[in-house]
Amino acid sequence: MNTEKELVVLTGVSGAGKSTAMGFMEDNGYYCVDNLPPELMTTFISIMANTDSYNRIAIVTDVRSIDILNHLREKLDDIERYGYSIKIIYLDVNEKEALKRYKLTRRKHPFADKFNGSIERAIAYEKQTLSSLRATAEHIIDTSDLDTQKFRARLTEILLGEHGDREVMNIHCMSFGFKHGVPSDADFVIDVRCLPNPYWVEKLRSKTGLDEDVKNYVFSFDESNALLEKLIDFLDFLNPLYIKEGKSQIVFAIGCTGGNHRSVAFAEALKEHFSKKWENVTVNHRDIERK
Repeated sequence: MNTEKELVVLTGVSGAGKSTAMGFMEDNGYYCVDNLPPELMTTFISIMANTDSYNRIAIVTDVRSIDILNHLREKLDDIERYGYSIKIIYLDVNEKEALKRYKLTRRKHPFADKFNGSIERAIAYEKQTLSSLRATAEHIIDTSDLDTQKFRARLTEILLGEHGDREVMNIHCMSFGFKHGVPSDADFVIDVRCLPNPYWVEKLRSKTGLDEDVKNYVFSFDESNALLEKLIDFLDFLNPLYIKEGKSQIVFAIGCTGGNHRSVAFAEALKEHFSKKWENVTVNHRDIERK
């Protein structure tokens, strides 16, 4: 039986998916508590630390706890003395998607009354209020473009390796198109628009980087192979350093103009390389079906 104690603090903006995440964590053996005020965290953990039945705990806290920004970090520092490793997961969502979700669910935003019912102003104010907390989080997940399956997959990446063998690195390779926006949850963003674009080859235009002839075209240029080699060297250097510091995942986003050709080919090439060295390597082509 695993005896390592883990505490996950799940936070972020309203409508970003905290309820979905909490349900997922409960399914995976975490004892979850919703909206626990930071002032009570130390007392709660001190009680839980006396039994091996609650080694994996997840606490959901957000703007409903008024003093979160003033007291959360100091409370987490207190909790560490009980032997719990701590991770903060911050869930984010862009304002357009947040507004859409609120209109669909017809739920009331926690700050709606403050702005005479204006959800737009309430969302903007909440993001500003939580900005310093977002900056302290070990993991940020932008759920704006994630369906439930992809959201659960990202949580799995983050939580995998929280106990047991620490020599684990979860590498997530993502392709995207700059014209659709830069992923906000990426640790590193690489722009490959400097490379020759298959879009201008008529027979390749309707295809993607998953097609062999597009892949062959992208890597038929010396600069493409040189860039891939440098990216691989870069990540090979970083991964042991991140593991040493307790980081268990890295999100590497590769962008081209539309997210259909060059970025897809590069993301697949990175996945192929790192899958030979690490067990937990995933790839996601965010914009491959967009035009």
